Amino acid sequence: MWGESENKLAIRNVRVFDGREIGDPTTVVIDGDRIGSDSEGAQILDAQGGILIPGLIDAHVHLDSPEALDHYAAHGVTTALDMGSVDTALIAELRARTATTTVRSAGAPIIGSAGVHAQVPGIAAVGIIAGPDQAETMVAQRVSAGSDYIKVILEAPGEGGPDADTAKAVVTAAHAHNLRVIAHASTPGAYAMAIDAGADILTHVPIGLPIPAADIERLATGAHQVVPTLTMMEGVAEIYGVSAHFAATLATVAALHAAGIPIMAGTDANDMPGIPFHPVHGASLHHELELLVQAGLTSAEALNAATAVPARHFGLTDRGTITPGLRADLVLLDADPLADITATRAIRKIWCGGTEHAPAQPITD
Repeated sequence: MWGESENKLAIRNVRVFDGREIGDPTTVVIDGDRIGSDSEGAQILDAQGGILIPGLIDAHVHLDSPEALDHYAAHGVTTALDMGSVDTALIAELRARTATTTVRSAGAPIIGSAGVHAQVPGIAAVGIIAGPDQAETMVAQRVSAGSDYIKVILEAPGEGGPDADTAKAVVTAAHAHNLRVIAHASTPGAYAMAIDAGADILTHVPIGLPIPAADIERLATGAHQVVPTLTMMEGVAEIYGVSAHFAATLATVAALHAAGIPIMAGTDANDMPGIPFHPVHGASLHHELELLVQAGLTSAEALNAATAVPARHFGLTDRGTITPGLRADLVLLDADPLADITATRAIRKIWCGGTEHAPAQPITD
C-alpha cells in the first residue's frame, strides 16, 4: 500500500526525539522492519512537523491473552516485558507473533511457599522454592523454557518469601546462565534483601514507607536499576484507602532518581484474578510517564525511561532509539511531549517493526 515500494517509507518533515531534545525537521526512513538511511524509491509521508519518538517499552506487564498485544500496539507500546506467567503455551504463542508488539518474558516466577503470591492459581506446580539447593534446578528449568530473565518474588524477612540464602542462590544461578534477575520488592525489607542478593533490577516501590538512605546508596553504587510501577502502587493505595501515602511513594522515586539510579517505566498491567488492581494493557503506560514526571523526572527522562533505558538494561540492543539499522518501532505524535508529557497520548501513527498499526483514540486509562 506504500506505492513505489511496499515495504519502504520515507517520513519527511518530522522532528525526532534523540533522547535529549526534539530536533529540526528531517526525514526518517522505514525500510522493511528496520530504520533505513536511503529514501530512494520510498513512499513519502509528510509528517507536517509531527514528533517522532521510539516505540515505547513497558518494563513490567503480565500477559494474559493474545489480544493483549493488540492493545499495546494500539497505544504505541511496541515492546512488552512480561514479569511472570505460568502459561508457557500462551507466552510461546505471543513470542511467535510478528508485525505487532514484541514480547520478552521471565516465564514462571520463583516464589516462597507462604507469601501472598503463592496463592496465584497454578504457581505451586512451577514456582515455589523451598531452599537454596533448589535454585540451580529452578533456574535451569526456566532457561530450558526460554526465559529471557529470571523473576524472583521477595518479601520482607519472615513474610513468606524466599529467605536471604535462597535469594542469593537464585541470583548466582541466573548470573551463571548470563540472565538478569528482576526482584519483586514492595517493602523496605524486600529492597534490602534484593540488594544483598545482587538482583539486577528491582520492581515496585513501597507505598508510604521510605527506603533507607543507606540502601539507596547501595543501589546507586551497585549498578542496580528500578521499575517503580507507580500506576500499580497508586491504584493499590487507593483501593486500600491509603492514597495519602502515595506522596511518599513519589518521594521515594525522586530520591532514587536523585541518587542516579536508572528508572524504567513499567505499569504491572494485568488481568490476573486475586490481584487488587488491574492497570490497563497499553494505555496505562502513558499514565506511568505522567507519574514519573510528578516524581521529579523531566519529560525527556520519562521518555527515556520507556525507551532507551529499558532497552539498555534489558539487553534489547535492536531498539530504544531512532537510529538506522534498529527496529522500526516508531510513534508519531501530534504535539511535543517535552513541553507536556501528556502529548504521548496524542498519537497519529504507530509502527511495530515497520508494520503500521492504527492508534487507539482517545487514549485514556
